[in-house]
Amino acid sequence: MSTRRHFIRNISLSTLGAYTLMDWKPASALSFFNSDAVLKVALLGLGGYASRVAEAIQQCQRVKITGLISGTPEKLKQWGEKYKVPEKNRYNYQNFDAIKNNPDIDAVYVITPNALHHDQVIRSAKAGKHVICEKPMAISAKEGREMIEACKKAGKQLLVGYRMHFEPLTLEVVRMRSAGELGAIRFFQGLCGFRIGDPTQWRLNKALAGGGSLMDIGIYALNGSRYMVGEEPVWVTAQETKTDPVKFKEGVDETITFQLGFPSGAEASCLSTYNMNNLDRFFLNGDKGFAELQPAAGYGPIRGKTNKGPLDIKNPLPQQTIQMDEMAAILLDNKKPIVPVDGEEALKDLVLIEAIYKAVKTGGQVKLNAER
Repeated sequence: MSTRRHFIRNISLSTLGAYTLMDWKPASALSFFNSDAVLKVALLGLGGYASRVAEAIQQCQRVKITGLISGTPEKLKQWGEKYKVPEKNRYNYQNFDAIKNNPDIDAVYVITPNALHHDQVIRSAKAGKHVICEKPMAISAKEGREMIEACKKAGKQLLVGYRMHFEPLTLEVVRMRSAGELGAIRFFQGLCGFRIGDPTQWRLNKALAGGGSLMDIGIYALNGSRYMVGEEPVWVTAQETKTDPVKFKEGVDETITFQLGFPSGAEASCLSTYNMNNLDRFFLNGDKGFAELQPAAGYGPIRGKTNKGPLDIKNPLPQQTIQMDEMAAILLDNKKPIVPVDGEEALKDLVLIEAIYKAVKTGGQVKLNAER
């Protein structure tokens, strides 16, 4: 057994009308890796989500926090003491290029507002480090291409924090679709959103976020439509609704519904919003069966069912723990993930986001080129 796909397939109890995968463990816990090397990571940006990632890394088998990069001296001190990162491995945004001479750091995880990703990823690559970047990878496809090129030129890998690409129930649905258990896929629905709070936060600042709900939460439905259907869309239509133009200023979308068409004839209908709760649902329908995840993209636990019964995969680990151990395997062992998490994968989403915004403005169908 060399991949999680084989693991899930071999122990799936589909013949009983339900999926009961007890005590699921990530590949790292099952010794699927080729080595015991540890990925030494510097966290760049020490905000709320970085805190979640840092705590999750404490349960990783092959990842260790060895560097910190922040513009706040107090955070560097507090985090350094908490995670035992020595002062020599703590940097600010002005001097972090010096990581080039630091063998304690293998990779930089960029966890900052969207508009900062471009320069920070390129600087990290030029410093000779692999880069993990939070999604969306950038605020434009042009920036995304420049980031990919910079990492290639430096001979370093660029990965993007698509944590759902390693989530066990999500991978089981992908396996079912790939194995033909759902038949020909006809339809996908992705609903993602929440009521956003503080109107002064960076997510509602176009200069930092690059957009609104679509860039932040709607990208889960957009990306999910691609790996759930298993194809790349060939057209998109979209509509925007804005009920609060004061909170959601020009260029910051509140609610967007968008539709995608795929080469096989399958279609997707998705919703992205900053003004509704109780969403977070994926539904995939084929001519032989269906799969539903709800919640589908939250921090867990993810829950699901299919036409064969409930998906009951027991996973005691945080999603970010699984993600980071799997990314260690990609960077250190050249492991190939079932669903890609590289820069090229993220670029496809950026191209689609731009097409959705164009469709909103034009009110018509936007054709998508095969060439991204």
